[in-house]
Amino acid sequence: MSRGAGELDVRRGVLLGVTSAAAFGTLGIWGKLAGQAGLASFTTLGWRFLIVAALLLPVSSRGVTGAQRARMLGVGLLYTLATTCYFGALERVSAGATSLLLYLAPAFVILLSWVLGRAPRRTQLGAVALAGVGLGLVVGLPSAADRDAVGLGFAAGAGALYATYLVASERLLGGVSALAATAHMALISGLVFAALGLLGGTFRVPQGAAQWGPILALALLPTIIAVPTLYGAIQRLGATRASLLGTLEPLFTVLLAGAVLRETPGPGAALGGTLILAGALLAQWPAKVTPAAAGPVEAAGAAGRTRRGPER
Repeated sequence: MSRGAGELDVRRGVLLGVTSAAAFGTLGIWGKLAGQAGLASFTTLGWRFLIVAALLLPVSSRGVTGAQRARMLGVGLLYTLATTCYFGALERVSAGATSLLLYLAPAFVILLSWVLGRAPRRTQLGAVALAGVGLGLVVGLPSAADRDAVGLGFAAGAGALYATYLVASERLLGGVSALAATAHMALISGLVFAALGLLGGTFRVPQGAAQWGPILALALLPTIIAVPTLYGAIQRLGATRASLLGTLEPLFTVLLAGAVLRETPGPGAALGGTLILAGALLAQWPAKVTPAAAGPVEAAGAAGRTRRGPER
């Protein structure tokens, strides 16, 4: 891949990552409207994902092998488990504590990638630090009431599982279309959440525009748009850089909540948003290329890196 083509691919990856964060940022808005309309969480989530699966599976499954299908369902299950932990945490600790631990997923991504043999760059560590402080200002720090060990464990588990989902997407879903990956993630998620709702006696068919509206919006924006663009960003940037762009999501949520729900941002939101943006930009700083004498071994290694894609 030429340098110019590689830079264009990176720019596309950044655009996809920001688009994904903006679309995911609507999740809390529609979720809150669904709750106000009287829908239980598992009813909302079950219908959201089942609708997406029904729409995308018929148009994305052609040519998919059994091995690819198994990998997509397995990666999708990681997303389902992360979401389940997130809602388990919300029942025990504040939304601020839950969101803070969830959106620190980039730190978990870096740790997991390090364990798997990819050492982090200093710019990436700095980006995580900036994003972490910014997130604390935007979503709020844990309060004195956030002492429930199980709830904090669920929140940390959500962040760790989401990070594992991102890394697994990068390593296991190469060569799979983003729509097919989204469809299979939606299928496993929809079935699991519908089953949990049925077991808890809360799953039912929504009634009227007030209930179907938020569900259809959830299916479109933070799923059909957000998830494929996330997969596209991961393919072009790697899990670490894509996850750091994902920290823009709560910033978009705060802005949308002010515009749609008339909620007033906290006093630290502006500074926090600036720090999150700085972290996301720092994460995209290109890796330093050290020229080396191109002997036969080095040239072969460089060719192998070119075939795999840019260093992340």
